[in-house]
Amino acid sequence: MNKNYFITTPIYYPSAKPHMGHAYSSVVSDVIARFKRLDGYNVEFLTGTDEHGLKIQRAAEAKGIDTKEFCDEISKTFRNLSDLLNLTNTDFIRTTEDRHIKSVQNLWNILLNNNQIYLSKYSGWYSVSDEAFYNENEIKEENGINLSINSGSKVEWVEEESYFFKLSEWENKLLEFYEKNPKFILPKSRRNEVISFVKSGLKDLSVSRKSFSWGIKVPNDKNHIIYVWLDALTNYISALNFPDKNNIKYKNFWPADVHMIGKDILRFHAVYWPAFLLAADLPPPKRVYGHGWILSGEEKMSKSKGNILDPLEIINKYGLDPLRYYLLKEVSFGSDGSISQDKLESCINSDLANNYGNFCQRVISFNEKNCNLSIPKKDNFKKEDLIILNKISDALDTLRLNIDNQELSIYTNFIVDCLFDSNKYFNDQAPWEKKNDIKRLNTIVYVSLEILRKISILLNPIIPETSLKVLKIFNLNQSNINLDSLKNHEILSVDSKIEKISILFKKIEKND
Repeated sequence: MNKNYFITTPIYYPSAKPHMGHAYSSVVSDVIARFKRLDGYNVEFLTGTDEHGLKIQRAAEAKGIDTKEFCDEISKTFRNLSDLLNLTNTDFIRTTEDRHIKSVQNLWNILLNNNQIYLSKYSGWYSVSDEAFYNENEIKEENGINLSINSGSKVEWVEEESYFFKLSEWENKLLEFYEKNPKFILPKSRRNEVISFVKSGLKDLSVSRKSFSWGIKVPNDKNHIIYVWLDALTNYISALNFPDKNNIKYKNFWPADVHMIGKDILRFHAVYWPAFLLAADLPPPKRVYGHGWILSGEEKMSKSKGNILDPLEIINKYGLDPLRYYLLKEVSFGSDGSISQDKLESCINSDLANNYGNFCQRVISFNEKNCNLSIPKKDNFKKEDLIILNKISDALDTLRLNIDNQELSIYTNFIVDCLFDSNKYFNDQAPWEKKNDIKRLNTIVYVSLEILRKISILLNPIIPETSLKVLKIFNLNQSNINLDSLKNHEILSVDSKIEKISILFKKIEKND
């Protein structure tokens, strides 16, 4: 069985500082990467920055600084975001790196040699903000300004000499590919959207520009810059040392298991990218997952609207793990979701403080008073013990499927249900009433500690710092926890000492 796994975030466009939408894509990718490592996989987890194009060039000009210098500054803020969000990415790619430029120009030459690129003239609508070309039926006029119906961004009429990719030739081949790979695009609503777009007819795609200079030059024609999306999408293989297909990273990790992206860049990843790859005789990724937007109120965040939510501000106020948990728990994965202070505070109080934190404190405090902070010797498990213990072990294969299908909301809700059941178990078994039956008291405490261990491992991909605080009481750390241990109900060593633990989450006082 292949135990390699490759997951990618979008590479972020560093025309402005990171916002909550960037944090969301990164956190959900990190949760999946961490889970797969717990399941024994060798994980390659890629993120980075997309630094070419007219929008970047104009942003640098507006600040009056060198374009590369501008990219260095902004790219650094995205690299810092990885640390801020406690991401476990194994690589950070920049499209201004030599390894990437080499890959892009090589892919261009393959497409050219395969008779997939030709020189002509482009006339049509172009959005600098989206770095995207739009058809006439995708444009609307408001107050004398032409806008993209999809994104709302301003479009400009462009006429210039351009190289074209023969996208129209790939219409039926793409539809055939989608048919043979029904889970290539998820969620299903996004798949339907892409198929509808392709069936409406594909036109050849302009893949070079002459009107600006900030980008990768077309090989053998220095007057042209390679279209930013052909450039940017190639990051997924340039990070694996393409064009060296014998390189161990490329052999181990391509095709990617999942490209995690926002739904606004679905067309580029689900139409253009597989077409480029198939035209170059390269395998497409196994999946493109287009998740929803994190909304500010009811609107998509954008610099122009001035409604950017800064993850740093929320982390400074509430902590990183609560933010990570909130994004997984309260946003139905695949759909749009909004973030609000009130919802976040309720989530911290009800789920993290009252449910997880409270269960942890009750069990360990009771152990301290009655078992001297050590693992008690258990008696035979009763039916009620096995029900709660088996709830997790019996669900392990289903949880693996949840992660493999990016059903993150189902995974998170299962953990929440387990926590409710665990608190109920402790209440119903009432070990404080069993002081005349020490064997039963000890067994209840043992089972409760085992449940705490199991749930903390399941929570580890979501709230790594806090879950490790709990696992540390059993002398466990990141390197010695794994999913297979959840099948075993007798991991904890009798008479071994456990540590006291401070309050995991402070309840937030809410003003009525």
